[in-house]
Amino acid sequence: MTEFWGLLSMVLALLSVPGSVELLLLTVGGVLPLGWKARARFSAAPLESERGKRLAVVVPAHNEAAGIAACVQSLHACDPGGGTFAVVVVADNCEDDTAARAEAVGARVLVRHDPDQRGKGYALDFAFRQLLSEPFDAFMVVDADTRVEPNLFVEAQRRFRTGADAVQSRYCVDNPGDSRRTRLMSVALQAFNVLRPRGREFWGLSVGLLGNGFGLSRTTLEAVPYDAASVAEDLEYHIRLVQSGRRVHFLDNTTVWSAMPSGERASRHQRTRWEGGRLRMIREQTPILLRGILAGRWREMEPLLELWLLPLAFHVLLLILTLLPPFAPSRIYALGALALVALHVLAAIRVGGGGWRDLQAVAAAPFYLLWKLSLFKALLRGARQDAAWVRTDREPSPAPAPRSQAGMRVDPPNPER
Repeated sequence: MTEFWGLLSMVLALLSVPGSVELLLLTVGGVLPLGWKARARFSAAPLESERGKRLAVVVPAHNEAAGIAACVQSLHACDPGGGTFAVVVVADNCEDDTAARAEAVGARVLVRHDPDQRGKGYALDFAFRQLLSEPFDAFMVVDADTRVEPNLFVEAQRRFRTGADAVQSRYCVDNPGDSRRTRLMSVALQAFNVLRPRGREFWGLSVGLLGNGFGLSRTTLEAVPYDAASVAEDLEYHIRLVQSGRRVHFLDNTTVWSAMPSGERASRHQRTRWEGGRLRMIREQTPILLRGILAGRWREMEPLLELWLLPLAFHVLLLILTLLPPFAPSRIYALGALALVALHVLAAIRVGGGGWRDLQAVAAAPFYLLWKLSLFKALLRGARQDAAWVRTDREPSPAPAPRSQAGMRVDPPNPER
């Protein structure tokens, strides 16, 4: 029986080791100051051109009539950073007046109707193929329910002028104070969309694409067409970029914000799509990345570790299961790995600009773990399905909270639900 428990605990531990290694690397790199390394790389990089770039800002939209005008106006308020930009809305299989509302506030609109191919990846590929025939130097992607920091294009211009293949800004929650659920989502995105990209940037790795607030150079799109069509099309396309030897750089000084659903039904639907799509990428991309590593392409190692790092809730559940068998070595590892998760969350709140309310929300994590367990069967179904672009319903949000001079959100005094 002792041998059985020992074998079981070692199997459980080994399943979580790649994720723990990834968390350790990214937590350490994410909390160390990026300043001196970023300045060194920036000054050492040869300037491709001093002139400003011509940016096409692509906004994929499916039934976004309620918020598309605010998004376009937020983009038009940006500093062009010494170059020029044009806002292009892709009204994809819309059944409302998204196109008309976008045009009314000065956006150029591309209308796409293809009921057999529905998804954000198809919409982006449709737009990029048309815009590549025009004299744009780079392409930014911003979701239709997004508000952006005014310096977004300033930071993107700086990177593209040094010859960057691709860039990714911070991507945070715009309504953390709406409910306990959105507060937990804010903490999760501080980890996934701020701390981890900072860590990858520190170690000189490609930081990944987060689906919103990212940009691609013209040469990148010409070499690697955006023909990713899964639900996790950003993850799928990033793996192709890494395989082609290209790197995404992190724009740590600028942010895009998007509201998250606070209701149970909408949250369940969103998590099922996102994490089900990720599970599908694990199944499809693992053998491909392993073959690349065996062929000597070591740059594909970190994307593989990133795939194997399960969503934190499931990673924690796996570590808790590792604690159960009466086998001391695996228990010691699991306790250390759980402490690393706690450190990762605290570091994410620190570098993501969070505060004491985020720490309070983390106290509800055990209930969140149980909720995520209830989604498991739906996630497995989502991992088997093809991409389908269904807009996530969001509850009406209050006016955006004011921001301090440092750019951090100042939450209203209203108590959380």
